[in-house]
Amino acid sequence: MRTPEQYRAGLAKMRPNLYIGGEKVGRDDPRILPGVNVMATTFEIAQDPRWKGVATATSSLSGHEINRWAHTPQHPFDLMQKQKMIRLGAQRVGGCIQRCMGHDAITSLSIGTKEIDDKYGTEYHRRFCDWLTWYQDKDYCAACAQTDMKGDRTKRPSEQVEPGQYVHIDEVTDKGIYVSGCKVCITMAAYADEILVLPTRAMMETDADWAVAFAIPGDDPGIKQVVRPVWLHERKEIEAPFCNFGVSDSMIIFDHTFVPKERVFMCREWEFGRRLAMLFADSHRHSYCGCKPAVSDVILGATLLAADANNISKVSHVREKMSAFALNSELAFAAGVAAAMYGEKTACGTFFPNTIFANVGRRLMGENIYHEYNMLTEIAGGLSVTMPFEEDFINPETKPYMDKYIVRNPKLSAEESHRIWRFVENVSASAMTSWYQIAGVHGGGSPIMETIALNIDFDYEARRKVARYLAGIDKELDQSKELTRQPTFGCNLMEPEEFGDA
Repeated sequence: MRTPEQYRAGLAKMRPNLYIGGEKVGRDDPRILPGVNVMATTFEIAQDPRWKGVATATSSLSGHEINRWAHTPQHPFDLMQKQKMIRLGAQRVGGCIQRCMGHDAITSLSIGTKEIDDKYGTEYHRRFCDWLTWYQDKDYCAACAQTDMKGDRTKRPSEQVEPGQYVHIDEVTDKGIYVSGCKVCITMAAYADEILVLPTRAMMETDADWAVAFAIPGDDPGIKQVVRPVWLHERKEIEAPFCNFGVSDSMIIFDHTFVPKERVFMCREWEFGRRLAMLFADSHRHSYCGCKPAVSDVILGATLLAADANNISKVSHVREKMSAFALNSELAFAAGVAAAMYGEKTACGTFFPNTIFANVGRRLMGENIYHEYNMLTEIAGGLSVTMPFEEDFINPETKPYMDKYIVRNPKLSAEESHRIWRFVENVSASAMTSWYQIAGVHGGGSPIMETIALNIDFDYEARRKVARYLAGIDKELDQSKELTRQPTFGCNLMEPEEFGDA
């Protein structure tokens, strides 16, 4: 497994194909460094013996110890370890750990390629397994490029005036395919080794050219990445770990880009467009059951510090708000555990989370993200957006006044008070704040998408039968498996070694 230094060295060797603010740059551009630092953390924790079995796993393909981010889950415990890894890692970097994008993409492709092969006799699954074995051996990280520009939302891909609103196949040859189009809102692509391209929606037969999935190097000469980095103001003296991390999102442009045959995992099998899209989305929503509780942990922590600084920690309405944080984050995390326990073993061997519990956890957090920021704002007050710049706490002329008046709670020093309010400012009133708020709603699908998924998969009729029986309309109660199901394998959480991991 790679060290953070080896990961950074690999980025330095990549071909410059990033565009930021109108200029072409390489992976050494300081504006993407905060995101690179997040990714480097995922390599760091995999090297730490304390994270063994959480950040690492045993490959189902090679039998070697690998980074869990490159692992396809094989049983419920794998899914719970993934969820735990995401929450712990996200706490370490103060928010989105980002690398779940690639993990959920390989989960989707492991299942989807096998299902396409089973129907059409294709060889996509063998290709994918060969690619994944290589990917695991290299300990690479991948971004998932799923979201298309989409153009006119009332029209299908094949109906768009500009066909490139969805990535599509231009040409198929014996050696591979050529593709064109644009993917958008692609987190971490600027500092990923590989990019996995998946369809974003259901297709019709007329959309066959838009039904495509493949892997491509992040610095492939056939793609351009137009990147929007997000980071915090540089600290002068009040340095803090939170300020070292950030994120970058890319528009990825394909312009008659060649993809070798061995890297093509779907080519015009339009019936599987929705299946691959939903496999990624539901796996990603399970990942959010680890990620969004961690974001909630960070916002709650900032709220607790703001209450300390204002000396109101024991006020009843403040304590009530704190319990609301705990309610949402732990319910979402519990939904992720339930999704793991009630998941299913697929034909390819990959273990997939229960979609209902995964969508419940994701929707809960997506609908509450702004409420959590509102509670932080109420308790912190206006200082988070009106506090003088850090330089004014350094300037000898103003420093004595800043140090004197920043203290509200006499139990805290001037520096500690300043650090708290600077952190509250970063969490609640920065460019990263806006990113987390919007990503909290739309990442992995907005709440309406979870609602649609729930309405498709949830057994409403089973509940109607219960009510009909209790009302005396039906004489017998036909209870469905939905209401009486048991956890997969009947596994004992106190004995995880039965699944082969610590």
